[in-house]
Amino acid sequence: MPWSGPLEKLDDYRYKVPMSYKSGMRSDGIVYMSSRLVDDVKADNSLDQVANMTFLPGLVGNAEAMPDIHWGYGFPIGGVAATDFDSGVVSPGGVGFDINCGVRLVRTNLTYDDIKDMVGALVDSIFENVPSGLGSKGQVRVGARETKEACEIGARWAVEQGYGWKDDVEYLEEKGAIPGADPSALGERPVQRGMPQLGSLGSGNHFLEIQRVDDIYDEAKAKVMGITRKDQIMILIHTGSRGLGYQVCQDQLKDMEASFHRSGNDFVSQKFDISLPDRQLVCVPIHSKEGDTYIKAMKCAANYAWANRQMITHWIRESFASVMKRPAEEMDMGIVYDVAHNIAKEEEHVVDGKRMKVMVHRKGATRAFGPGSPGIPAKYSEIGQPVLIPGSMGTASYVLVGTHKAMDDTFGSTCHGAGRVMSRQGATRSFKANQIVEMLRQKGIIVRSASKEGIVEEAPSAYKDIDAVVETAHGAGISQKVVRLTPLGVVKG
Repeated sequence: MPWSGPLEKLDDYRYKVPMSYKSGMRSDGIVYMSSRLVDDVKADNSLDQVANMTFLPGLVGNAEAMPDIHWGYGFPIGGVAATDFDSGVVSPGGVGFDINCGVRLVRTNLTYDDIKDMVGALVDSIFENVPSGLGSKGQVRVGARETKEACEIGARWAVEQGYGWKDDVEYLEEKGAIPGADPSALGERPVQRGMPQLGSLGSGNHFLEIQRVDDIYDEAKAKVMGITRKDQIMILIHTGSRGLGYQVCQDQLKDMEASFHRSGNDFVSQKFDISLPDRQLVCVPIHSKEGDTYIKAMKCAANYAWANRQMITHWIRESFASVMKRPAEEMDMGIVYDVAHNIAKEEEHVVDGKRMKVMVHRKGATRAFGPGSPGIPAKYSEIGQPVLIPGSMGTASYVLVGTHKAMDDTFGSTCHGAGRVMSRQGATRSFKANQIVEMLRQKGIIVRSASKEGIVEEAPSAYKDIDAVVETAHGAGISQKVVRLTPLGVVKG
């Protein structure tokens, strides 16, 4: 259903869903988009979900939506909202089912000329080394104990098992492990689902790409990241917490919903004195038993995802070493950064002139901390946190940096990708896999996928224009462009 409600233009990059739209809204909804994106954003009813976000008890500031906004579960994908850590709530719908779906960028010192005759071999090797597709299982067989260890200490667990380099964790958000994860909060089913899938790509919009540096907008900031020239080869990894994260969300939603019931048009909890306009927004106080359990389990799923991406990084290095006949160290295959874009995190921000502790929900949104912010690697302190924005299959991706303005305006957040304009079912009806593969081949892009469905559902035309999305974030000042990347080879789930 297309949006038919009020939308007021604030400036070239921001629009407002006013509080007057619905009785009970606690704030305005601020939507970041340019005039190029308005029609795409209004094509579904995700702006109504922005309004619904404002009903969360303890909300501070405005509900925010990034330029890649589209319809999601509870929150729109692209939604950002912060709640008071002392009196507010946590909402699984503000994180999503794929907890810590995120992006990692690995650099090399190779150029396009070094690999132009080997792209196919590299793609084939990665496709063989990294299990992908629906229900894919990892190369390594782990039991419940090892899975719980990965949930507790994240990427460090993988490095300790030999999957990576000692300094890898220095360049991951939260160093690849959020403190406070407690495997006892998971229950049996998430662990059982996570055991066979650790070290696998999965399906949906998850992918691995071999990319080349297409343009450098800020040479000084790029150099700090180890990106020094056009045509330099990079690898982008996009995946999350697989079935473990999905099961965590499903289980916790079920437990939370037990205290809610339908009352007229609202979804109400007498236990917590909460009234919501949408069942999918179910939430509980952060410091309730239910809230504590969800947060501990969510952190486990986030840490599992960092371990998962760490193992995939190791196998990508092995693929490059095998094909290029050179050690990965010699090719300088270090991690530029790794960001989560489905997560709720305890952070401190200035709200109405007062520094306070909040729970920031980012669903399809990327942390974009500015220069000097705590929690980013010392290497990046002067330039701001690297921000990784993948495009759709066959289009550009971007590296940006976080800004002080993001800290002031969006709780240190920016967009996470292109954002869909067509559902997966719609894409399946509209495109054929062989046509997409041929179109990409004509652009010089090699694709390997575990299924034809994976190619069709992620057709480039099913997404917004990534350039317009990134230009909005850059123009609004919530992140700044550093590098543009274009794909040479794609491995799809």
